[in-house]
Amino acid sequence: MVYSHTVTPKELQVWRKKNSYSQSQLARALGVATQTVSRWERGVREIPSFLHLALECLESKGGELKTKGKKTKKERREEK
Repeated sequence: MVYSHTVTPKELQVWRKKNSYSQSQLARALGVATQTVSRWERGVREIPSFLHLALECLESKGGELKTKGKKTKKERREEK
């Protein structure tokens, strides 16, 4: 059986606010640009079919997904 749950723009916005994420915080946690989250929420850009899995992971772990790339300013400060 194939399970597919497509997140709607409104569902994404409600989830984000319920979990106290700003668009930029959610973008950073997902490893995408802030503008991408904005476009998803406005329905300008299609939301990836797997996004619900990433959101479930963020919700259950209470933190950020491990992403490649630059560290946040906070992470760099904490290393010093």
